[in-house]
Amino acid sequence: MRVASSSGQIALGFAALLVASMPLWAGAYHLQLASTALVAAMFALSLQLLVGGAGMVSLGHAGFFGVGAYAVHLLPPGLSVLLTLPAAAGLAAVAALPIGALSLRTRGFFFLMVTLAFGQMLFFLFHDTALGGGKDGVFVTRPALEVLGLALEVPRRQRPAVLLWLNLGLLVAIYALLAGLMRTGFGHALQGIRANEERMRALGYDTRRLKLAAFVLAGALAGIAGHMAAMTDAFVNPEMLSWHRSVEALLMVLLGGIGALHGPVLGAFALVALEDAATVLTERQRLVEGLVILAVVLALPKGLASLRVRLRRPQPMPAEPVTAVRP
Repeated sequence: MRVASSSGQIALGFAALLVASMPLWAGAYHLQLASTALVAAMFALSLQLLVGGAGMVSLGHAGFFGVGAYAVHLLPPGLSVLLTLPAAAGLAAVAALPIGALSLRTRGFFFLMVTLAFGQMLFFLFHDTALGGGKDGVFVTRPALEVLGLALEVPRRQRPAVLLWLNLGLLVAIYALLAGLMRTGFGHALQGIRANEERMRALGYDTRRLKLAAFVLAGALAGIAGHMAAMTDAFVNPEMLSWHRSVEALLMVLLGGIGALHGPVLGAFALVALEDAATVLTERQRLVEGLVILAVVLALPKGLASLRVRLRRPQPMPAEPVTAVRP
């Protein structure tokens, strides 16, 4: 999985500063929209570890996103976010471990279907039982912003700004974690598995164990994204675990660029902005979204992450006519 170049990281840094400064110049609606995009970017980034890192396409990834979100509802109210956030990641990782161990017995299309089946099982666990408050969802109490016993009292008007900064900080931390991970032996082994798993197995790598570790880590990161989604919206419902949410994350990865670490971030912001614009402009929201995504994917097969390289690439020089050489 490619990490952004130095100039690309500088551009991402400027973009992060721009988002962080939004409370100074943007209204509450756009702060909420930016927080939604940041959470979506976290979720898509966790899926990129599977798709772009190890070549595993999962349709059940939203299940771990939902487990992280419902952790906010199931844990006692009033706990510090420093407790609920690791707990959400831990619960999602615990759910991912057996699902990954069983799903990785299959490959390719069958892996896709098995992960979809497990994701739907998690969906119906919260949809058809009283565990998660019913099919209509439930409002949740946000965890307390408390550090070392010092509670941070946030006025209602400033709450969107604080949530925006918290989501941005976590997205930067997840990006840095995955960027560092891709430079380790574990990250190189995952990329080798994506390129040729048989060769990696012949070289002595336990590919199944490596893929399981990546699956559990991706599940934990999705749980963090789900926790922040519940904290941002103060609401959870079973739709957070549905396969539609997994497809949305795949679209973000595809739109941003498979194999580029910053691709899901670009894809998430682009998709959230597209959904918002389509909702305002037309009643055929899904049709417009589909056409735009199709056009972008056809024009940029490597996603939005390749746009800068595409613009800088020099045009090929016309071939010179071949003249016969006579002795």
